[in-house]
Amino acid sequence: MSSLRARAAVDCVALGLFLSGLLLLAAHPASAGILDASWTAPTTNTDGSPLTDLASYKIYYAPSPAPCPGSPFVSVVSPTSSPAPNQNVNLRLSGLATGTLYYVSVSAVDTAGNQSACSAAASAVARSDFAVSPSGTVNFGSVNIGSFAEQTYTVSNTAGGTVSGSVSVPLPFTIVSGSPFSLSGTGTSQAVKVRFTPATTTTVSATISFTANGGTVTGIVTGVGIGATDTTNPTITITSPGPSGSAYTTGSSSLTVQGTASDNVGVTQVTWTNSRGGSGTATGTTSWTASGIPLQSGANVLTVTARDAAGNAGTAAVTVTYDNTPPSVSITAPGTGATVSGTVNVTATASDNVGVAGVQFLLDGVALGAEQTTAPFSFSWTTGSAANGAHTLSARARDAVGNTAVAANVAVTVSNTAPDTTKPTIAITSPGPSGSAYTTGSSSLTVQGTAADNVGVTQVTWTNSRGGSGTATGTTSWTASGIPLQSGANVLTVTARDAAGNAGTAAVTVTYDNTPPSVSITAPGTGATVSGTVNVTATASDNVGVAGVQFLLDGVALGAEQTTAPFSFSWT
Repeated sequence: MSSLRARAAVDCVALGLFLSGLLLLAAHPASAGILDASWTAPTTNTDGSPLTDLASYKIYYAPSPAPCPGSPFVSVVSPTSSPAPNQNVNLRLSGLATGTLYYVSVSAVDTAGNQSACSAAASAVARSDFAVSPSGTVNFGSVNIGSFAEQTYTVSNTAGGTVSGSVSVPLPFTIVSGSPFSLSGTGTSQAVKVRFTPATTTTVSATISFTANGGTVTGIVTGVGIGATDTTNPTITITSPGPSGSAYTTGSSSLTVQGTASDNVGVTQVTWTNSRGGSGTATGTTSWTASGIPLQSGANVLTVTARDAAGNAGTAAVTVTYDNTPPSVSITAPGTGATVSGTVNVTATASDNVGVAGVQFLLDGVALGAEQTTAPFSFSWTTGSAANGAHTLSARARDAVGNTAVAANVAVTVSNTAPDTTKPTIAITSPGPSGSAYTTGSSSLTVQGTAADNVGVTQVTWTNSRGGSGTATGTTSWTASGIPLQSGANVLTVTARDAAGNAGTAAVTVTYDNTPPSVSITAPGTGATVSGTVNVTATASDNVGVAGVQFLLDGVALGAEQTTAPFSFSWT
């Protein structure tokens, strides 16, 4: 290629660049425009010799009439070093500004790097890779307030590959169906239904935007509202996680809120906001769900708003407290290092920012009894259920939303001996030995004695079969003072007890006699005249027996007391 003839070297006879008129709803520059170029490969050099070393092409493009040289270009490797006659070469230019007129030229390059002159420029407007129909302005006509009208657009894939996007339009127009869309392959299409729901008696025009693969195609929608203006706010109700106006606590960092909404014309949208930050749009209208609302630690006031086409709004709110703070808990008794036996009261303190729901005591990490749900938190632990030796006590506290904390371990040593089943022994020494009978004329009595036990006597008590009970002073040597007696027989029982609750008893029967004997002189008879030696006799009786009879002369003892019947005295 010592000298180059551009038209001979590169015959740009089929540079086909186009943008579908149906797509050109409005010029909207974007970096997603495309142009499809096509040309016939050269077969000879400028001197007429066969072209055998074609290496590549350079495609120049610019929005000016003279793109070559100095403009951006794309290099294309030739598919064959010796192109066949009339072979077509195709190339798609992408990343262009949609709706912009571009001029394109092509130049050939051989293996030595020689480059031909550029072909004559061809021009076309960069098109989007999708088309929308209808284009321009779509009129929904006159629609009564409280009613609606619908129109359907068609989005088509015109460039191959996958076209993914969505459609947006402001109120009182809404997208009913067809957005978002994803179209795979040339010729695939998606119907998009748009609804006009007027809220005022005015003419409304708005821009509808179809955005896909980085490009946007727009059109105009218009309509007229007729009839009375809608001034009624929608009503909205929260049903979950609790009714509107309620308070709710959760341990989750996000929450789904659900509810219902209604309006005299129709609810067009439900949105949510969080007083701690964040907002979004719920799915659905009359029955709606706001999923995955992020929460901040502490109180979050979640407000949902239902709107109609007239812009009227109704709200409802629920206060949600996100509690991610675990309780604090510690064992208060027994102390660490303690040696325990028998039954031990295990106690703990626990607190939480919203309240402790329960405390579970743990022995060696395993639940010790049932969870305690009310303060003060304690558990009566029978240590005999654990083997003698080292153990750890702890407690796990939880709050109402499931946050938990475990107290630091408290090391204890269990040391239990075999159960004491030996009864104490007890003996009465006064007023008589155990098991004896005793009579007294006193209305009260002191009983004394001794007691012994293999471990130790802890207490001595007394009871009277005729009523009354009490505790003696002392244990191994004891005294029960001032025991009240009832007339007649009183069985006094004393009981010695040890720390294990074993008991031994002894008893004495005490008769309280407060009935005097009866006695009478039988000889000499009253009024008798006596002299010398006279035998004085008497009879006497008693409920428990006569112990003795003392004869008296003028009130003074006459001889010794007679202790056996018949009672008599020889009086000189």
